[in-house]
Amino acid sequence: MTTPILFYAISILSVLMIGISKSGFGSALAVFGVPLMSMVMPPAQAAAIVLPLLILMDLFNLFHYRRQYDRKNLLILLPASIVGIVIGTLTFRYLTDAHIRIMIGSIGIIFALFYIRGQRKEQSQAQPDPVRGSFWGVITGFTSFGIHAGGIPVNIYLLPQRMDKTLLVGTTVILFAILNWIKLIPYALLGQLQVDNLLISLILAPFVPIGFWLGIKLHDRVNEKLFYNLAYFFLFVTGVKLLYDGLMQL
Repeated sequence: MTTPILFYAISILSVLMIGISKSGFGSALAVFGVPLMSMVMPPAQAAAIVLPLLILMDLFNLFHYRRQYDRKNLLILLPASIVGIVIGTLTFRYLTDAHIRIMIGSIGIIFALFYIRGQRKEQSQAQPDPVRGSFWGVITGFTSFGIHAGGIPVNIYLLPQRMDKTLLVGTTVILFAILNWIKLIPYALLGQLQVDNLLISLILAPFVPIGFWLGIKLHDRVNEKLFYNLAYFFLFVTGVKLLYDGLMQL
């Protein structure tokens, strides 16, 4: 049984993690937020609570990164990501909590392993690619719709380009700000924006600027490699836990 203290402790930690990731590290670690919250609530509810908070975070980030983004990559990713949101909307009713937990857990494990694999390989600098970008864009939109985990697939596409880290973060900020506003429409149509969920979002809202501020500070000061290594380790552990819980519910 989840106590109110545990519920809000994990929820606050999730909001801070998402805020730090979005403002400091290109949203890659925002995938950690919904899986963590899914330990104390149904995954669909966690996603519904997080969406208004993401939009609030976007307001802070858009002001800070408003002139720093890669237009070419944005034009490749945005249309494909919208297609992914449509796919997520059409498949939403067919997924139970168990299925969503399995999906979230599997994605978390796969992305963590993908990250580890990438650390072991020296790769040449990639260039913007409409085909590859469209593929990862669809995955970005789909995972962003269901579990707000679009930061990982978009970074799988962007990171090999080895662009300036501020330019990378700014590109993801613009992309997800647009996608999050678009997601409001299907979330409302699917009945996810319920009053109870919005009240929880309101309670958690004061922690949004804290996460934003921490992310900006860490963007310039922290050892980025260590930050990612620790975060992906916890992502892997969380993914295993959610995958196990989902399989046990089938």
